[in-house]
This record gives sequence, C-alpha cells and structure tokens, in this order.
Amino acid sequence: MKQNKYDEPKFFSAYKQMPRSLKGLEAAGEWHILRPLLPELRNKSVLDLGCGFGWHCRFAREQKASSVVGVDISEKMLQKARNETDDPAISYVQMPIEDIEFSKSQFDIVISSLVFHYIESFEVICKKVHRFLRPGGSFIFSVEHPIFTSRNEQNWYVDDQGNRLHWPVDHYQSEGLRETAFLGEEVIKYHRTISTYINDLIEAGFALKAVKEPVPSDEMLKQDSMMKDENRRPMFVIISAEKERDSS
Repeated sequence: MKQNKYDEPKFFSAYKQMPRSLKGLEAAGEWHILRPLLPELRNKSVLDLGCGFGWHCRFAREQKASSVVGVDISEKMLQKARNETDDPAISYVQMPIEDIEFSKSQFDIVISSLVFHYIESFEVICKKVHRFLRPGGSFIFSVEHPIFTSRNEQNWYVDDQGNRLHWPVDHYQSEGLRETAFLGEEVIKYHRTISTYINDLIEAGFALKAVKEPVPSDEMLKQDSMMKDENRRPMFVIISAEKERDSS
C-alpha cells in the first residue's frame, strides 16, 4: 500500500505546523543523535528517501556534498522543498519510495528520516539501497521505534485525571499493518521488530555500524517540560549501516 496522506489539504496543513516543519533539523527530536552518525559528506553523492521539505538535502549540500537526490511521494512536500531550495546540485523526484530505481553504485550515502514505518516491505528497500550504494557506502535512517508502533493505539495509558501512567506494549511479535492516528487523521503504519530491521539489513549485505535509541537533548528538555516523558520509552530508533567494500 503506497500511502500519500501529505497531499491531503487538512493533513498537510497540520504537518506544516509541527516544530520540525517550521524550524528544520534542529527542532527534530532525533537530529542531535542522527547527525553524528552521518559520514563525511564532502564530494559525496547523496540520496534522501522521503525527503519531505528537503531539510536533509540542503544540509548535505551545506556540508559540500557533490549532488543530492530527494525522493518523496507527496507533490505538496516537494513543492515546498523546491520553493526553499536554490541549488542546481539538488534534484527532487516525486515517486513512492517502493518504486525507486537508480543505477547500480550511483550513491555514496543514502539517508531516510521517519519514513520506513510507512513502507510495507523493509526487506525490499534494503536490497534496492544496497544495489544503489557504492561499496563502502553508508545507509543511515530513523524510524519510529517498534515499542511505539506495536499497538494500533499509539499513546500513553493515563489515569482518570489524564496523568501518564505508562506506555503500553502489546502484540510486539505480530508484525504488519497498524491502523493508527497521526495529526488527527487515520494513517497506516507497518510494525516490525528490532530484529527484523537488523536482520533485513544483514541479509541484504550490510554491516551494522550503530543502533541508537534517542532521548531528548538537554536543550529540548529545558524548552518543553513534557519532553521528560520521552525518557520513559524510546520513540525512535536510528540505524547506521555500511555496504561491505567487497560487495558487488
């Protein structure tokens, strides 16, 4: 199922008001962990899967990447990205991530931010990314943590006064489709376990470099008192992998 909620006016309008949409990468709760995992970008060719407003694409060029391709299914997202981008070395392509086709060994680095939990088959994506990467190339991505996606009701369990008691986890081993809510709208996500993310990467020919479960930065904790609850369970997982240098 290739889902495109972002071209729905109501959903897109709500998404535009999110802190990461207004302020960019520094307002993204996982950026302070993801950024140090990125390899040297200078003179590298970069592919951004699910590029949205193009924040990561423009960052890569600020770091002197030689070329950047951003892919997204949403026309509205890419229209905003193009309006914010004045750089011929960045190109944006509208297509579902499931349909990507590029040349073998075309890219040095593939990145993706909070997209793959909307994709039915991570295994297929891993195989495609592996083919598109040069030997020694890097694949770095973030997804919603499986603890977060295990249930349809992705929310805190609260008492009668609305106090957050705990984050419930259930059906963790039952992978597949979840009908849940985001920005007040029904969305489809795909739950998979941590071991599936890792094993799909290994079986595609990647070597794991790092697995991170981000917590809010000290600055975010100071700015928003509610962020302290993000230390009670992981919301994201970030994985860095490398295509082995002797891979064909």
